[in-house]
Amino acid sequence: MIYHLYAIVGAVVLDAFIGDPRWLPHPVRAMGALIAALDRHLNKGRARRIKGMVAVMVVIATVFALSYALVLLSYQLSPVVGVIVEAVCIFTTIAAKSLREAAWSVLVPLEHGDIEKARKELSMIVGRDTETLDEPEIVRACVETVAENTSDGITAPLVYALIGGAPLALVYRAVNTCDSMVGYKNDTYREFGWASARLDDVLNYVPARLTAWVMLFANSRSLRRHARLLWRDARKHPSPNSGWGEAAMAAILGVQLGGTNTYRGVISERPKIGDAMHALTKEHIRQAVFVMWRTLFAFVVLLLIGGMIVELAITWGKSAPFL
Repeated sequence: MIYHLYAIVGAVVLDAFIGDPRWLPHPVRAMGALIAALDRHLNKGRARRIKGMVAVMVVIATVFALSYALVLLSYQLSPVVGVIVEAVCIFTTIAAKSLREAAWSVLVPLEHGDIEKARKELSMIVGRDTETLDEPEIVRACVETVAENTSDGITAPLVYALIGGAPLALVYRAVNTCDSMVGYKNDTYREFGWASARLDDVLNYVPARLTAWVMLFANSRSLRRHARLLWRDARKHPSPNSGWGEAAMAAILGVQLGGTNTYRGVISERPKIGDAMHALTKEHIRQAVFVMWRTLFAFVVLLLIGGMIVELAITWGKSAPFL
């Protein structure tokens, strides 16, 4: 457990300074290639739901086996080598700096009055149509993305890193990648991507709720009122998990999220989340990023405290005399 804690801190520091440079080999790319190959070979004919289950299990087994072998070999060389390798592996599963840079890529054009560039940059990080969005809708989409990905792309991998080290963090990222590639409710993936989508929901269930509450405790100046808003709105979202981060973010910023989205020309109405105490402006993108960073810091502190308590309990249990 204590080595996992060292690795988690190292991973967060690496991400804060390095982020996700394109020159650095990334395991998610290899995961994506494997998922794409399974999609091509299995997503056809009958029993696509069963084939989709097989596909996600193959991905999980491959990622876990390779990462476990790598980490095990590293620790056999020395604890220092093991912690470094594990930290690098966990680092590839989190994306705080990348999320900040993505939000900034939308904010900067808005600050320069270039709404066309802001729409184009936004289209790189969201699935909705962006061609006709005005500034408040661009801001809403960006804030919602930061809120959702604070859990999906940052805190959830850290939870699994604490529980099972780098192998489990990479398994979480593999499932998340499966969901992002095949977990769509359309004719092509409704059956084949069913297992990936459901498993992603299961793995994010606890981290999403934990992240939302940590977000409030780390950022709220009116905790009782914001907690009521979180409890009121979190379950309005069609996703079982996404609404928690969005509701917490909306409460903290005093804005209203949700509304009308368009996906490839198809209109999707989302429930309104939060109270519109303030109109959405580009400054809320900056504020959402600050909320994300404070949440990450508080979350790491929480994991360190929890991990040390578990480590002390294990140590005490081993040393306690038998009665």
